[in-house]
Amino acid sequence: MFRTFEISDPRFESEGLRWITVKSPALRQRADMTVFVPRQAASAKDVPCVILLHGVYGSHWAWALKGGAHRTARRLIEEGRIPPLVLAMPSDGLWGDGSGYLKHSTQNFEGWIIEEVPAAVRQAVPAVTERSPWFISGLSMGGFGALRIGAKYPDRFRAVGGHSSMTHFEQHAQFVEEKLGSYHCPPQDQAVLETMLRNRDRLPPFRFDCGTEDQLLPLSRELSRQMKQAGIEHEYAEFPGAHEWPYWEAHLVEMLLFFARHCLS
Repeated sequence: MFRTFEISDPRFESEGLRWITVKSPALRQRADMTVFVPRQAASAKDVPCVILLHGVYGSHWAWALKGGAHRTARRLIEEGRIPPLVLAMPSDGLWGDGSGYLKHSTQNFEGWIIEEVPAAVRQAVPAVTERSPWFISGLSMGGFGALRIGAKYPDRFRAVGGHSSMTHFEQHAQFVEEKLGSYHCPPQDQAVLETMLRNRDRLPPFRFDCGTEDQLLPLSRELSRQMKQAGIEHEYAEFPGAHEWPYWEAHLVEMLLFFARHCLS
């Protein structure tokens, strides 16, 4: 799939983190990804993989180096609370302040996530195979991407999640410098709920949460209300906290535990 594939030298990797750069056909440029591979994966096969999507202004290193996601996963694995799993933390494609993980007119940021990230992980981590369970989650813009992509491609994921999520494309205007028209986002990809409703008979389990001091809290509450009204089962939770990394670092725990419950489903 990739014309070029660069991977970090194991001699210089740290804490199970691995770095990958590929020439992405979907993006027509190079793209980066940080991957956490626990030591237990070395002797395993069909290991589950969780894709974590970052928010606006960020990149592939944010979940690990601002949120310590790899340390949270390692701790839960060592405590026996979740099975050994791989974390795939890709860049969103580095378009503007944030690509929205959408298909633009000349670059397919959605295709990068749904097709190429799994292929790159399988190439870099032999323990992850075609039979591995896949999960996806994210924060803010990444929550929008995860919830929408998970609903659009329901057969790809065992479960889907989001933290402090945007729920409609237009909400990007609160955060990005670029004009929304420059995204060329088609109407059918603009709303998380509408995407869910189109595939409501095939949806995987969903879980999302938000901080009680987060400016996006009304969006999560409204999405949960609409899902209940539509008869779409899901888990929704609120915790103290704002739209910031200490909140996302703390509550990745509940998301990984949620995914662990669905590893064998």
